[in-house]
Amino acid sequence: MKQYEPNKIFNIALAGHGSCGKTSLAEAMLYLSGATDRLGKIEDGNTVLDFDSEEIKRKVSVVSSIAPMEWKGNKINIIDTPGLLDFQGGLYEGMRAADSAVIVVSGKNGVNIGTEKAFKLASKQGLAKIFFVNGLCDESARFYRVFETLKTTFKQNVCPIVVPYIENGQANTYVNLFDYKAYKYENGTVKQVPLPDMGDRLEGLRTAIKEAVAETSEELMDKFCEGEEFTPEEIIMGVSQGVKDGTIYPVFCGDAQLTYGIDQFLNSLVWLAPNAAANGGEIGSDPNGEPVEIAVNTNAATAALVFKTVSDPFVGKLSYFKVLSGKVSVSTPLVNMRTGEAERVTKVMIPRGKKQEDVSFVGAGDIGCVAKLLNTNTGDTLCSPIRKVTLEGIDYPLPTYSMAIAPKKKGEEDKVAQGVLKLCEEDKTLIYSHNHETHQMIISGLGEQHIDVVVSKLKSKYGIEVVLDTPKVAYRETIRSKVQVQGRHKKQSGGHGQFGDVWIEFEPYDGEDLLFDQRVVGGSVPKGFFPAVEKGLRDSISKGPLAGYPVVGLKATLYDGSYHPVDSSEMAFKTAAAIAYKNGMPKASPVLLEPIGSLKVTVPEVNVGAVIGDITKRRGRPFGQNPSEPGYQTIEAEVPMAEMHDFSTFLRQCTQGRGSFTFDFVRYEPAPQNVADKIIEMRKAEQEG
Repeated sequence: MKQYEPNKIFNIALAGHGSCGKTSLAEAMLYLSGATDRLGKIEDGNTVLDFDSEEIKRKVSVVSSIAPMEWKGNKINIIDTPGLLDFQGGLYEGMRAADSAVIVVSGKNGVNIGTEKAFKLASKQGLAKIFFVNGLCDESARFYRVFETLKTTFKQNVCPIVVPYIENGQANTYVNLFDYKAYKYENGTVKQVPLPDMGDRLEGLRTAIKEAVAETSEELMDKFCEGEEFTPEEIIMGVSQGVKDGTIYPVFCGDAQLTYGIDQFLNSLVWLAPNAAANGGEIGSDPNGEPVEIAVNTNAATAALVFKTVSDPFVGKLSYFKVLSGKVSVSTPLVNMRTGEAERVTKVMIPRGKKQEDVSFVGAGDIGCVAKLLNTNTGDTLCSPIRKVTLEGIDYPLPTYSMAIAPKKKGEEDKVAQGVLKLCEEDKTLIYSHNHETHQMIISGLGEQHIDVVVSKLKSKYGIEVVLDTPKVAYRETIRSKVQVQGRHKKQSGGHGQFGDVWIEFEPYDGEDLLFDQRVVGGSVPKGFFPAVEKGLRDSISKGPLAGYPVVGLKATLYDGSYHPVDSSEMAFKTAAAIAYKNGMPKASPVLLEPIGSLKVTVPEVNVGAVIGDITKRRGRPFGQNPSEPGYQTIEAEVPMAEMHDFSTFLRQCTQGRGSFTFDFVRYEPAPQNVADKIIEMRKAEQEG
C-alpha cells in the first residue's frame, strides 16, 4: 500500500453494541475496496478482523483490531472495536486512535447500552459521530422505528442521509437524500432506479436534513427561516461541516452481509468524516508540564502514541501506535517519555488484521506497529529527542470483578503469574495482584466473560490450566476489654535452663498496629529483655484467638515479672510473652472485625430503588444519593467487603449495563455475631482440612 498524506487518511473506529454487525461492516468495506478477495463471515470464523481464537470460538469481538483499505484515492484505517461490556478496553483503545466513530446499530434490535456507551465515549474524545443501521435485509429489521429511537435518544442532531425503501418486506432499494437518487441492489450488482413512491416520508426526511443544515451557520438558518431552498452544494457542505463540528450525526444504512448500501456509505465517508489533518492535532505537555501544540505534519518532529499492545507468538511483542506528527521509521530516533529511555525501531509495519505489512515509514496521521519494544507499554508516548512531549494516554474503565486464580497442578504458581502478567500487558483493564495475607493470586477484570477469556488464553497461549475461586476476605480480630495475665516459661534439661516470667496488661486502643509499653519498676524484668517481650508479642498477633486472623488495636503493657540470672534469655522472655498472649486474649472479649468499603454507585433514576434494596440485602448502609448526569443518581453507602463479590454482576443485570460504581476500603468494624460465628466455623474447618 502506498503512502498517503494526512489529508487523505481517515481513522475510523467501528463501535456499538455487541452483535450489531461491526465486524461484518468492516468485512464488507474491505471486500468492496478490493483489500480482500472474499467476503468473510463471522459464522465461518474467517473474517479479517475477528482472528483471535477466542473471537472465532465465541463469534464476538474480544479485542480491537485494525485493517487499512483504499477508497477513491484515500486511505481508511478501520478500527474494529468490541461491543460487549466485558471487553470495553478494546473500545477505549480504538477510540483513542480514531478521528471519527461509526456507531453501528442493529436494524432489528435498535439502540442499546453499547450504542449509548460508544456515543458517550466518542463525545468525550471529541470524535465525529456517524450512525450506520445494519442488517436491513433481515425481515424483522425496522429501520424507521430505529431511526425514530435514534432521534429520541440523540436529539435533533440525528440527520438521515441514506434510507431504505421497503417493498414486500425487503430492503433492496436505498435512497440517497443528498442527490435524491435511488439505487437498487440485486445479485451483487447495483443500479440507479427511479425514486420510489414513499408518500410524505421522503419529503419529511429531506426536511430533517434541511433543519440540521440550518443549525450549522447563521446564514443558512436565516435562509431556512425565510423559506428559501438550499442548493445541493449548501446541503452537502452544511452536513459535512456539522459532522466535523459535532453538531450533526448522519445516518446511513444497509446490509453488511449482502454489501447493500456499503458503497454509498464509503462514498460519503471520505468527504463527511474529518481526515487526520482536519482533526487538528493535539495538545501535549513538555517535560515541565507546559502545554505543547502537536500539529499533524509529516515534516515535523516525531510524536506518536502507543494505543495497543499484543503478544504475538511469532513476531513477539507488537506495539501499535498512531503518529501525531513526523514519521516513524528504522532511522527515526525515539524516546519513551515514561521511561526516559531511547527505543530502537528495527522494522516498521502496518497492521492488517492478524498480518503485518512492512513499510519504509509510517507518517503523520497514520497507524502502524513495531515489534520488540521491550520497555514500551500501552499509553506511552514515543517522540523525537529534539522535541520531548507527552501525549494524553488512555483512561481505561476500572476493573470491578475479581476472582482468585490457582494452577490445577501444584507448583505452577509462577507459571500462572507470568502468564497473567503477559496478558495484563495486552489488556490494561485486567489487573493481577497477590494477596500475601490470604495467599491467593487475584485477577480483576470487567466481568465474568472477561475472566473466562483470561482462563482460556492461559491454556491456549501458555499451556497453563487454572481454577477460579471466590477471593477470601482479609478479616481482623481485636479485644474489647482489659485483662492482666501472666506468661511464665520455665524449662530445665541439664546445664543452663530457660526461664522467663512476665505480667502483661492487654487492652484495646484506637490504632492499627500493636502498641507496646512498659511500666516495670524495681528491675523485676531487666531492660535488656524488653525488646524480646515485644518481639514475642508482635510474632503472636499474626494469629488471633477466634479464627487465627491478625489482631489490630491492641495495647500491651509489660508491668511486672521475674528473671533468673543464669537461665533467663531473650528467647525465654519471647516465649513467655507468647504464653501471656495465648492465655490473656481469650479473656479480653475478643471480637471479629470485617472490612467495610465505601460504595459510590451511579445508576439511572428508574433503578435507584432496586439498587438500594440490594445494598441493604448485602448488609449495607445507604446514607445518601445525589443527582449526577441527567437522568442518573449517585448512591453512597458503606457495605461489608465480603458481600460485594458479585455486585458488579447484579448491577449490570439490573441496569442493563448502564450503572457504574467505585468501591474502596475504609475501615474495619465488628462483624454481627451470626456472621462472625459462621466465619469462625469456616475458618476452623479450613485449617483442619
